Amino acid sequence: MVELNPDEMAPVLNRLRRAQGQLGGVLRMIEEGRDCKDVVTQLAAVNRALDRAGFAIISSGLKQCLADPDSADSMDTEALEKLFLSLA
Repeated sequence: MVELNPDEMAPVLNRLRRAQGQLGGVLRMIEEGRDCKDVVTQLAAVNRALDRAGFAIISSGLKQCLADPDSADSMDTEALEKLFLSLA
């Protein structure tokens, strides 16, 4: 298991907080009966933000594993690939 580096996760946390706000906006838009196109556009932005956060987390894990492949908490290549593909 690879532990996340808090310094590298600060931008990820910001992105997730932004996505959280965007998702709240989507909920309000639906409750207000806003146009379908506007709702879907905003929802797509939330999806992109979540995907980018996920890829940034996996990237951090890859860098840690490549820096110290023999570490006890290093994930094997197959596990990292599975995580990566879960976002695809």
